[in-house]
Amino acid sequence: MSIDDKIKAMGIDLSDFTPSATLAPATRIGDTIYVSGHVSTGYIGKLGRDLDVEAGKAAARVCAIDLLKAAYTITGTLDNLRPRKLLGAVNSMPEFTDQHLVINGASELFWELYDGELHARSALGFASLPNGFAVEIEAIFEALD
Repeated sequence: MSIDDKIKAMGIDLSDFTPSATLAPATRIGDTIYVSGHVSTGYIGKLGRDLDVEAGKAAARVCAIDLLKAAYTITGTLDNLRPRKLLGAVNSMPEFTDQHLVINGASELFWELYDGELHARSALGFASLPNGFAVEIEAIFEALD
């Protein structure tokens, strides 16, 4: 099954995406697609105070879906894309140390779509994120066409 077919089977509509009017959701240089940071729409607050790890994982999954949608605006397909690097920012309390588990919410979606193919990843804690969002993630994809 193609990746485009898998994402449709998950009920995710890649064309349902409204990019920011002030920045490019993604840009391509050669075979590399850089996707701007996308926030966890619907998930506001700090991990370790307002949200637990499971809510954080759901927030990261929201980010991952928007990352895929943004990459899709460049290529019109996910079939020729491979995630190569994620940078995850988690709005967290100083004592919260499970940022890596939160960002798993994004990685797990990519693992499912790309049959367990691995990508490089960083998961960092931040004192705050824009508008109080719980998670923001940016990505780098390789275009194989």
